[in-house]
Amino acid sequence: MKALLLTDGKPGHENQSIALCQHLGLETETVTVSYSQKPAKGLSYLLDRLGIHTANIFQMSPEVKSRKSKVKGHPSSTFDVVVSTGSTTFYPNKVIARKLGIPNVAILNPKGYRLNFSAVLCPAYDHPPKRGNITELPLNLCAADESFFTKKAEEFLQKHQPERPATGFIIGGSNAVSTLDADGLKSRLDQAFEQTEGCERWVTTSRRTPKEVEAVIEALPFDYRLINSSDPYNPVPAFIQLCDRLFVTSDSASMVSECASFGSAKVEILMNRQLKTPNKFEELIQGLETRGAVHTFDGTLGDAAAKIDLKPLLENALKKVIG
Repeated sequence: MKALLLTDGKPGHENQSIALCQHLGLETETVTVSYSQKPAKGLSYLLDRLGIHTANIFQMSPEVKSRKSKVKGHPSSTFDVVVSTGSTTFYPNKVIARKLGIPNVAILNPKGYRLNFSAVLCPAYDHPPKRGNITELPLNLCAADESFFTKKAEEFLQKHQPERPATGFIIGGSNAVSTLDADGLKSRLDQAFEQTEGCERWVTTSRRTPKEVEAVIEALPFDYRLINSSDPYNPVPAFIQLCDRLFVTSDSASMVSECASFGSAKVEILMNRQLKTPNKFEELIQGLETRGAVHTFDGTLGDAAAKIDLKPLLENALKKVIG
């Protein structure tokens, strides 16, 4: 079976759509959709509420066309389902699925649009309404190809050969509801070093990591260090595959979800200073703690090593949609 994957060009969105298709064993073809002007996206909410589906307000690249069908009046398609993630894609998803006469799947909460997709997959922290076509997920969808992690681990081992068991530190930055404070992080990293004596310590930052946090990391005796602003290489998949324990900051739902889904590491959460509480990141982490998948680092180490396999939940949610 083959999915038409609509993307808004944001990796965090596109990767969730790809992950779903990997979980379900679907082939994919990707089309980029966009609105040339902000008012056009605003209009899409109104048109959807009125039940009007037109491709005139958005762009597709490449263009998607239906084939002539032997049954008059019914479109035919090389695709079995339309899949998309993110608000920019939701209206085009409906328009294209209707044009092709195939079911559609929306990932994340399509707030503001009618919920009449064939299926909606939404993280529980978004508090979606209770509908038969909506499935709550305990974490974000993330890559499901185990061979990807193996390959990335092999690449990493060409750069660094560990001599002892490894502990990985995945450091993000601030977001809309929290801030990564350099002094506070330094205190927690010092505690983490005390708790991980005898291990190698590896660290990577992200494009959102503040300069003052980078300075803290530069000053600590890590055995492997990757500063994203200086080197775009991404060692995170290798960390997940190779480390016995992972410390990850609380600001990225996708990174926390990936650590709780793959590898065998015990996962520690380094909480940012919260500016608004409660928020979705706190809810995600609390839910994963309940499942034994993460432990909020409090100066002591936990034993949270459970990994969450979304495949059975996804297969059950979509069995009526794509068989």
